[in-house]
Amino acid sequence: MRPTFDSVLFIFLTIVTTAISGELPRFREAPAFRNGRECPKTTGSSLDNPSIIHIAMTLDSTYLRGSVAGVLSVLQHATCPENIVFHFISTQRQRPELQRIITATFPYLNFEVYHFDTNLVKGKISYSVRQALDQPLNYARIYLADLLPSTVSRIIYFDSDLIVVDDVAKLWNINLRGHVLGAPEYCHANFTNYFTSKFWSNPVFSGAVKGRKPCYFNTGVMVIDLRNWREGKYTEKLVYWMRIQKKYRIYELGSLPPFLLVFAGDVEGVEHRWNQHGLGGDNLEGLCRNLHPGPVSLLHWSGKGKPWLRIDSKKPCPLDSLWAPYDLFRHKSLISDS
Repeated sequence: MRPTFDSVLFIFLTIVTTAISGELPRFREAPAFRNGRECPKTTGSSLDNPSIIHIAMTLDSTYLRGSVAGVLSVLQHATCPENIVFHFISTQRQRPELQRIITATFPYLNFEVYHFDTNLVKGKISYSVRQALDQPLNYARIYLADLLPSTVSRIIYFDSDLIVVDDVAKLWNINLRGHVLGAPEYCHANFTNYFTSKFWSNPVFSGAVKGRKPCYFNTGVMVIDLRNWREGKYTEKLVYWMRIQKKYRIYELGSLPPFLLVFAGDVEGVEHRWNQHGLGGDNLEGLCRNLHPGPVSLLHWSGKGKPWLRIDSKKPCPLDSLWAPYDLFRHKSLISDS
């Protein structure tokens, strides 16, 4: 079914109005979420307190609506929401305004906003199959160990196009068993497809995964041991592959392949329920998709289609209705009555 004229006009006017005004979206204030009696007390510094759950997300104007929905979903389903600290990474000149919006939307939220210097990835990013994958902020996850205080020894990284429908403490408390990174693995996926023939035909490149049993994992949901990451200098290892890519073009998918080359086959597997990914369809058309079989703790709209855009265009996919209850976006009339 083709989009109606009204839906196309709505999206066009929204984009034009935002571009002209330079305004960021506004949101309704979220309710206050309080700890249950069983929650441990958080005395002292919130950053080095073992009772604190640390979550990192990026923050920008394009995905702000998704980030806000993600935060609300985490808090709403957490047993101890006051024991969660969010670490937002931003590149924006609007960083103070983004911080103000988060404060106004979540007055009781414990959070910090860190500046990501895009010069870190200048000259290292190659174009990929989708423009959104080429944005500098998409690579901020590589630099988390450098951006966050050294007192933060473990972090959950979440993309900004997901919602959590379970207690995030269950994910936080997984045993990494000495691994630097934990994530749901998908060993049925054809690992070969994530790299070009130039990679596989070069024994120096392809030798990087020799002796391992590499499986695909999605980097939108990761539990990371930052202490081991720092000690193992994993940021440098990931940047090495970015430099190789820039020179030889050995893959097509943004920041994902370096993670696969460094970690695949050495990941602590997490239950698939913690990343029901691909709900945004593929990277080209973003068509509707169904849930994977099995229980669900996290829904992830990875791919081209984002639920807030499809909802606003009046052409949502069935599963977008699961995202909508967490949308705090404050709609306003495009045409003033005055």
